[in-house]
Amino acid sequence: MKKTGIIVLLIYFFCGSSAQITQWRGENRDGKFLQEKNLLKAWPEVGPQLLLQVENLGKGYSSPIFDGTTIYISGMKDTIDYLTALDMTGKIKWQVPYGRSWVKSFPETRSSPTIEGDRVYVLSGTGKLSCLNKADGKTIWSVGVDTDYESEWHIWGVSESPLIVEDKVICSPGGNLTSIVALDKMTGKEIWRTEPVGGPRCYISPAIYEYQKFRFIIAATGQHLMAIVPETGKVAWSYKYWDSAKWDQNGLIWANTPIWNKDEFFITMGYDYKPVMLKMNADGTGVTEKYSPTIFDNHHHGVVLVDGFVYGSNWINNGKGNWVCMNWDSGEIKWETTWENKGAVVYADGMLYLYEEKRGNVGLVKPNPEKFELVSSFQVKAGTGPHWAHPFIRDGKLFLRHGEVLQIYKIN
Repeated sequence: MKKTGIIVLLIYFFCGSSAQITQWRGENRDGKFLQEKNLLKAWPEVGPQLLLQVENLGKGYSSPIFDGTTIYISGMKDTIDYLTALDMTGKIKWQVPYGRSWVKSFPETRSSPTIEGDRVYVLSGTGKLSCLNKADGKTIWSVGVDTDYESEWHIWGVSESPLIVEDKVICSPGGNLTSIVALDKMTGKEIWRTEPVGGPRCYISPAIYEYQKFRFIIAATGQHLMAIVPETGKVAWSYKYWDSAKWDQNGLIWANTPIWNKDEFFITMGYDYKPVMLKMNADGTGVTEKYSPTIFDNHHHGVVLVDGFVYGSNWINNGKGNWVCMNWDSGEIKWETTWENKGAVVYADGMLYLYEEKRGNVGLVKPNPEKFELVSSFQVKAGTGPHWAHPFIRDGKLFLRHGEVLQIYKIN
């Protein structure tokens, strides 16, 4: 039996394992770009060297994704979402439509493409999931997920970036038929759908969680956080985050993929709505609230965990927020400070990268639970609208998107 098991594992490793996945907010969707090494620990006064600027890519808040040779970026033109593939000279390899945009409030694209092998996966603003050929942008398959599963939309349509788990691509339509679905990544055929736990589509991108014997897909509707068994679609546990007494809509404006450490999960969504640290029970069938650090209500910019402390910005109002450091274990707020405005944060090679939303200031910050330690900064001046796209880092390059403009900086 032991010999048979080893053979099965070897077959999977050599024949059935997936290629490296390149995706939104890093390898594990936790804002950490852990493969990056030997990056600058300070920038020149004018900022790091600008390698490339590309314009007219379509309006969007989605992140650019770079697989080492090609940049993929989604953008809205008129009422259609387009995916553009660029080389590192800025030359467009191809640009193709992949679905109808969200055309109501804040209609710009939000879904960042996910890259695996020779395929690109991306969601339109109205829930059409497409698998495209990396080489030429031709559609391999597409599924109207939100139509087929009768998704219930919240105010801003679809913001989810697809998740690849083994042979599956994961999508979160919400609604009354199901909450989360898994489609065959090669064909688009349904593999499983979860039972509906309640709530409309939210803005969270799911992620894969692994700890000891547990391996779950962490996903959400506008009301519930869920842990799902990847092989079967069974909901191992769910947590009702939405409280009708404290929120006057049937779904939360909840955009941050949770972060976790061991058996604990931190969720936060801004709007003075309580952030929560959850602790999973020993058999992985439920969670309980450990603490609620009311100051750390991050809007939609993400937070990162570094050496036992969480860094990010909070929500004072829709146009204002401060930067915060919190002790993961206790929930103690180590500091709260004003720097420009709230914004996105990612981490690479020992440093935090801040991209504030109002004026486009970019900060290089040393993680320090004792104080806010800004080392260098510069300003992104090209482009229009809020600076809401999360930064992406690959091969010593910092990718920043502002509206229809992409800028790439050398940071090594």
